[in-house]
Amino acid sequence: MKNLYEKYFTKQKMMRTVLVPLIIISLFSIYNFGWRVLALLLLNLFIAVAIEYLCEVKLYKRKKISEAVIITSILYTMTLPVSLPFWISAVGIAFGIFFGKMVFGGFGKNIFNPALVGRVFIYINFPNPLTIAWNEAAKGLPGGFGAFTLPHIDALSTATPMLAFRNEGVLTNISNLLIGNVSGAIGETSKILIILAAIYLIYKKVASWQIMAGSVLGFSVLSGIFNLMGVETIPNPIYGMLLGGFLLGTVFMATDPISAAKTVPGKWIYGLIIGVVTVIIRGFALFSGGMMFAILMGNTFAPIIDYVVKQRKAKKKSKEAVV
Repeated sequence: MKNLYEKYFTKQKMMRTVLVPLIIISLFSIYNFGWRVLALLLLNLFIAVAIEYLCEVKLYKRKKISEAVIITSILYTMTLPVSLPFWISAVGIAFGIFFGKMVFGGFGKNIFNPALVGRVFIYINFPNPLTIAWNEAAKGLPGGFGAFTLPHIDALSTATPMLAFRNEGVLTNISNLLIGNVSGAIGETSKILIILAAIYLIYKKVASWQIMAGSVLGFSVLSGIFNLMGVETIPNPIYGMLLGGFLLGTVFMATDPISAAKTVPGKWIYGLIIGVVTVIIRGFALFSGGMMFAILMGNTFAPIIDYVVKQRKAKKKSKEAVV
């Protein structure tokens, strides 16, 4: 089995490091929502690997596919409601891998985060199952380990902490938000696990702390200003960061080394853009979330930001050389 795996996959230490916290979050997600989480994950992984193999090996004539496709599959799954129909999930991951990655030339050449490309595609085309089909979170043992999926919740009630605040102005207990025994997307609920993952990834030097800090700073400052101004659609910064997928996106998707800014000043600017745009979308757009759109917008500007930073550095060096 090991030889078979190594025959088709390129070993990537960075991806294996990211995989560790994602496995832990996935296990908690199974506890929180049931074994359907694993079924979705395996389906998405199979389709993603198949498409990447056909493109990388058969089309681009490369020897192996990257382990990054495993990370993409897990991250994409973590952004879904557990009750999402399997066929919609399959369409999303197929679209994300092909149009978010392969059309640009494959691994290392994509402009956008492929997991989010797939997620946004199904969000726009199949809004109902992505916005109203939420399931109850586990309460006590054995939780989701004893069921394929937990009962469905009426979306007109307080289905998720984000919707509870947006529709009724109700703030969920902060301890529940931290622990994660709340409804929501599969992998976004346990903020403690995501924060621990951030610490681990920064310690291992595989995720940019500048991007994370910039995103948190931009989000906190703008949401704090709006909150002080009395804008009812925007909570205080602490609650805002604990609602929805802000932390999951900041830690795992905004820091994608391929689609993010590369220069140090660029990473700060890129993170600030993501944080600021998230607040604006959440507070004033029709969407209850906004993080996925903010990251894709950040992806759009990342090459431009790096170009400007490098040009400024080059001009500064040339002036110093003349002096």
